[in-house]
Amino acid sequence: MLKKTLPIITLVSSLALSGCVTPGGGMISTGNNATAARGAAGGATSMNANESLERCDAPLGTLAVDDGRGKEWFASFGQTTQVTSIEPLIRLAVQQSNCFVITSIGNTRTDSRISSITERQRNSGEFRAGSNQHAGQRVAADYFLEPSIIIGNESTGGLAAGVGGLLKGAAGVLAGALESKQSVVTMTLFDIRSGVQLSISEGNATATNYGAALGALGGRAAGGLGGYSRTPEGKATVAAFMDAYNNMVISLKNYQAQEVRGGLGRGGQLKVGQ
Repeated sequence: MLKKTLPIITLVSSLALSGCVTPGGGMISTGNNATAARGAAGGATSMNANESLERCDAPLGTLAVDDGRGKEWFASFGQTTQVTSIEPLIRLAVQQSNCFVITSIGNTRTDSRISSITERQRNSGEFRAGSNQHAGQRVAADYFLEPSIIIGNESTGGLAAGVGGLLKGAAGVLAGALESKQSVVTMTLFDIRSGVQLSISEGNATATNYGAALGALGGRAAGGLGGYSRTPEGKATVAAFMDAYNNMVISLKNYQAQEVRGGLGRGGQLKVGQ
């Protein structure tokens, strides 16, 4: 049992020591895999995407992604994780997958700004002739994707007590402060024209907060891990949404419409007795 705990302590200790490499200074690097959603997308071209991301041979339709800001869970989630928005990373993963073409509709702020710019360019009379600003060019969304957080930053427990109890001294304090939290999310896909739910998926991920452990060491050792450990819960939530999206894409690749005898919304098959 003790042998199983040593890799955890070795990892955390090595991260702590990295804070002593540049005393009084810092280091900036780019291109790191900060979250499970990474890289770039341009049209159907994807670059440096997560290798585990499910992909489609051709888009299934146009998509509006809910920005989540109006949801009851968003305010407390943002305060806890310091995550300001989840929608851009979902949009990134969706476009990289090539399963949908994304529209601005769904993000109220973005759609409002684009509409305002369009209105000004079309009606102000200040822009050049031939700017092609006539009506009828906006693309409608076929589907609406709604992300939701079901369990955010729920402590899984066990790790701190189990590991910390086996070790003594500073190592025991360090291991005892390790904290793991789980995020469970869902994604729901609706057909906009009919309002029918087409797909729903669950995703989950767990993050270990090394920052809490290194805080037990105090001083510069903990400070050296600053950027590494500030938002592990937020990163777990992004990873959970990636998991949910992958699950959804797999189901959509095998999609079969639900048929009701007599047609949808025409009384159904469960009849009321006389």
